[in-house]
Amino acid sequence: MNTVTAPLKGKTVIDLTTALAGPYATLLLAGLGARVIKVENPDRGGDSSRNNSPYVTEDGLSLRRTSDDDMSVSMMLRGRGKESITLNLKHPESRQVLFDLIGEADILVENYSAGVTKRLGIDYTSVRHLNEKLVYTSISGFGAGPGNGNRKAMDTIVQALSGVMMTAGEPGQPPVRFGLPIGDLSAPLFAVIGTLAAVLQAEHTGEGQHVDVSMLGALTSMVACEPFDALESVGFPLRTGAYVPRLAPFGTFRAEDGYFAICAPTDQFASGVLRAIDRPDLLDAEDFATRDARVANADRLHGLIAGWAAEKPLDEVLQALNREGAPAAPVRSTAEAVRDPQVVQRGEVVPLVHPKFGHFEGLYGSGLPMVFSASQTTLDVPAPHLGEHTDAILGAIGYDAGRIEGLRAAGVL
Repeated sequence: MNTVTAPLKGKTVIDLTTALAGPYATLLLAGLGARVIKVENPDRGGDSSRNNSPYVTEDGLSLRRTSDDDMSVSMMLRGRGKESITLNLKHPESRQVLFDLIGEADILVENYSAGVTKRLGIDYTSVRHLNEKLVYTSISGFGAGPGNGNRKAMDTIVQALSGVMMTAGEPGQPPVRFGLPIGDLSAPLFAVIGTLAAVLQAEHTGEGQHVDVSMLGALTSMVACEPFDALESVGFPLRTGAYVPRLAPFGTFRAEDGYFAICAPTDQFASGVLRAIDRPDLLDAEDFATRDARVANADRLHGLIAGWAAEKPLDEVLQALNREGAPAAPVRSTAEAVRDPQVVQRGEVVPLVHPKFGHFEGLYGSGLPMVFSASQTTLDVPAPHLGEHTDAILGAIGYDAGRIEGLRAAGVL
């Protein structure tokens, strides 16, 4: 009988990341079954996420840390399934410790600013001889190449440079920063894809490689998935606010007690919308019978929908649209969305658990949004405290207790 295992079981990841982009990439690798050894700087209190308010305390959420057992929600989310070792990479004796870890690993992920790993002597060129099959993945704002070390790569900076801020909002209004940090979240997705591809190649060739992913490149490539230049050249506005005229009827509308979305670009779906708003007389009308006609008259069509819905309860609006087969959904709050029974049942959103205090109602985090038919994935192991596994990790690669204590006393650990 085959034993169900995780896809990456047996693979070891050295995690040199901090904040969001890098830790999210290694979180996904952990969820897929890899052993993730998170290397944290003891002098700075570990990953910067450990100092993000709010914190989970014995009494629940708090804006301030109240005891050593308290843990930030950010770390509870991004640290799941990982082991933590403290290592001061600026100490001259630390490099050998890291080299010993790399020698036993399959993957290394780092998100230092460009040039930092070279200054520390731990860049890919410096470590590749330790492990021929090592896949070394770099996530940075602008790429790991020379010349980018002084550029600051915060999510909002990347959003601004990528053009994505000018794809949302009303025409003529200021740029819109996406509330979700999409720059920080898109790069790790590509980093994981690239890492897994390189691991597969290493299995065939015996040679690892450097995988270099930039936040700017990842997000800009997503912007380029829509032909905005071409759309503007034929008269479609780049920013359309609540509606998308070129797909009419398409957009978000307001009912009496909430908002809803409609996506009905095809003749079949658009007919359903017209029937739902009690305008079957328009089904064969010259201005609305075809897609091109609806696009040409998008303002009128969207105005009809908005006027119909404005004084109706949201439930009534959705019932009418659903009854006619028109794709529609309520605009939910984040609290409503993460409690959706379907996504919870599929493990796409999961309760967050503090390693000592357990789960507090209403505290949810991202799960692994992939369901395998013959593999097991999980993110149910709570995040570790800073340095929790240092002794065990080093002991497993041959360091005895005396050597570990000596390194700790010297400030290496």
